[in-house]
Amino acid sequence: MKKLLSNMSVLAAGLCLSAAALAKTDITFYFPVAVGGPITKTIDKYAADFNQQNPDYNVIPVYSGTYQETIVKVLTAHKSGKPPTASILLSTDTFTLVDEDAIVPIDNFVKTDADREWMKSFFPAFMLNGQFGGKTWGVPFQRSTVVLYWNKELFKEAGLDPNKPPQNWADTIEMGKKLTKKDAAGNVTQWGIQVPSSGFPYWLFQGFSTQNNGILANAEGTQVKYDDPAVVEALSYWVDLSRKYGIHPPGVVEWGTTPRDFMEKKAAMIWTTTGNLTNIRTNAKFDFGVAMLPEGKRRGSPTGGGNFFIFKKASVAEQEGAYKFAKWLTEPKRAAQWSIETGYVAVSPAAYETDELKKYVAGFPQAIVARDQLPFAVAELSTHDNQRVTKALNDGLQAALTGAKTPAQAMKDAQAEANRLLRSYK
Repeated sequence: MKKLLSNMSVLAAGLCLSAAALAKTDITFYFPVAVGGPITKTIDKYAADFNQQNPDYNVIPVYSGTYQETIVKVLTAHKSGKPPTASILLSTDTFTLVDEDAIVPIDNFVKTDADREWMKSFFPAFMLNGQFGGKTWGVPFQRSTVVLYWNKELFKEAGLDPNKPPQNWADTIEMGKKLTKKDAAGNVTQWGIQVPSSGFPYWLFQGFSTQNNGILANAEGTQVKYDDPAVVEALSYWVDLSRKYGIHPPGVVEWGTTPRDFMEKKAAMIWTTTGNLTNIRTNAKFDFGVAMLPEGKRRGSPTGGGNFFIFKKASVAEQEGAYKFAKWLTEPKRAAQWSIETGYVAVSPAAYETDELKKYVAGFPQAIVARDQLPFAVAELSTHDNQRVTKALNDGLQAALTGAKTPAQAMKDAQAEANRLLRSYK
């Protein structure tokens, strides 16, 4: 009897050990799908590869719509007590996530020299939106800048040098006039330039405002300068491209259709995210170039895209797994692979030293432009109560572009609304 009980005890202990070995820590990972391309397949493969290499964890990707839809979903889940373990969200969501007490600082998990070196490995420009109050709240993964794409064939048809994009605001106007085509009835069939003003109007506008030495918000996220004369002047230039010079579509231009308009030769030049690079390369049936944005008083573009955040209500084991996954995702070779497959900027200088990215860039030099623009980049607009403060600017931009308000009045009204929203944070 004693032997039987002993054998049963050994069997039970073995079953417990087997169960423990089979137990995995689930890491729910919300990922926004906001631009074209087979991104979900890439993320699925990353999750499968990580899970295979790290059998204690099970990363579960959840595709959550646009960035705007994703932030709503994760905050709703946070308030209900069941947030994801981690998510890629706009870097500009940092203030909101901290104000909602939804995330933990990445610093909490930095314990070794290797951890500290990893934290120092990213491009400094990409860390601007993820750090404040002496802490790092998110690390870059899916990052971008705004760049200019131009159709070399249409440049040649217009008598322009196909290898020379506009260098400044005046060039944009002169080239845009030559590139704008009309039919016999006077209807425009091809625009010289197209800059989208839906989806992320504030982000595209930051190209203009930065180039005119306008900074939209302070680093603490407590004050904006929408009505600064430099900002109003930048908006007037954008409005004039359409209303004065007739080289840009009137009214609100859709974010999602702008790459397609470019590929269908409805626009000879466009501004959009470098995250559309692989999509355009795959689908454009013509030779095209990519350049830094034309300069006004200076060169400039906002950084953009998403950071990796870890949620506060996840268990310690889940958080530790998410941190391990963040480090794994941003390893130089993987960051290089992500850049090649999507067009986003690889987040560290080391990624550009990999054989894979060196070879890719040698054959496709357009892929290096966004990286080279980083020294001229500024932090993307981000404040406390960011969604509403940004909406005030977006509404003002669209009011000016549609002619409902003058640029000066539109920015005055946007400033008043932002002041009201930010009053309690000062």
